[in-house]
Amino acid sequence: MQLPPNMIPPGVSRRAFLKASSALAAGSSLLPSLLEVQSAEAKGPLMAYVGTFSSPLRDVLPTQVDLPPGNGRGIHLFQVNRITGVMTPSGVHEVGTSPSCLALNATGTRLYSVNETDHVGNGKEGTVSAFAINRADGQLKLLNTVRCGGAGPTYLSVHPSGRFLLVANYFGGSVAVLPILSDGDLGAATDIKTDGGKLGPTKATNAPPGSFAISGHDRTHAHMIQTDPSGRFVLHVDLGLDQIFIWKFDEQKGVLTPNDPPAVSLPPGDGPRHFHFHPNGRWSYSIQEEGSNIVLFDYDAAKGRLAARQTISSLPPGFAGSNFCSEILASADGRFVYAGNRLHDSIGIFSVGKNGELTFVGEEWTRGNYPRSFNFDPTGQFLYSCNQRGDNIAVFRVDRKTGGLAFTGHYTPVGNPSIVVFLDLAKVG
Repeated sequence: MQLPPNMIPPGVSRRAFLKASSALAAGSSLLPSLLEVQSAEAKGPLMAYVGTFSSPLRDVLPTQVDLPPGNGRGIHLFQVNRITGVMTPSGVHEVGTSPSCLALNATGTRLYSVNETDHVGNGKEGTVSAFAINRADGQLKLLNTVRCGGAGPTYLSVHPSGRFLLVANYFGGSVAVLPILSDGDLGAATDIKTDGGKLGPTKATNAPPGSFAISGHDRTHAHMIQTDPSGRFVLHVDLGLDQIFIWKFDEQKGVLTPNDPPAVSLPPGDGPRHFHFHPNGRWSYSIQEEGSNIVLFDYDAAKGRLAARQTISSLPPGFAGSNFCSEILASADGRFVYAGNRLHDSIGIFSVGKNGELTFVGEEWTRGNYPRSFNFDPTGQFLYSCNQRGDNIAVFRVDRKTGGLAFTGHYTPVGNPSIVVFLDLAKVG
């Protein structure tokens, strides 16, 4: 079957296309997907935005183990090939204050970034920036920058209403709510909460044998903040206190009120870092940075309560030594959970049982040092690992049946990558 030259989707080599065409002659169903890709590319590219550490961390305690030198240049932009997963540079929005975490609004018109190494005022507060996205080519335009209510902002997320930005300040041990104004700009914080309580021990309860993974139990460290699927409750993690705080959220005023109970505790010293809700909204998985484990929680959406039910190592059986966990994500179909391991430099793969329990099924080397985070492309076909110390992003193809990851052979050079988020400009904003 002959196809005209203009049927070859952008970014697909002639060799790859001829190979696909040969498969079609044998009865393959690849033609519709190729045509769909071409149609999507005609409407707009698939963009990737990569946040980086673009300056060294300063004024940190001696116990701080993660000290990136600042090899990034700011927010790096890429166009992503929908078939191969390859990332092609599309510019850099240069920012020298380490935009290490990024978040998109639901309509894909705004991008928000923390500025982790910014120091403003006597309290040396960090800041958060808002950017407008050009829907034609994905380029960024700075709208404004505001203080975020604490030092070292490390995580941010957009409330489902689209009216508020939630920020976790790691070095400040606080969380803040920032209003998103009608034009997408950010306003001054409507609420700031500072963590308090008893610090956990430096030795994790569940640390692997021989572990010297000691990082965040020197003070309070708010590490992540996000709503539950409904937006009624806000959860935030404090690594130093070994707790996940739960707040009722006033969507009119942008104010947080302690839930009953106000928090749930993790094993002492394990250091909760990130959590992710299963697509069914009934289970939440928390990953512990120093304990190198995952805890399954049952979630009561009506009352905003978490109840721990399973603890499992993030590492393969028999591992010994030091490891710092990073990211945790459930696949969109809810069949698998993926866990990031720094120093071991792997992504652990877990199958999800009928009641949410995890079973270790394998691991994949990240092809780079210190995977700080990873993310799936919008289709779930590819996983991208941000190898912070390796100064690259490695691309893996996801096996939907087994959950396995296969390295594609593609590396993208980026200095100290911290996070990658995707925006499909072919979809209406």
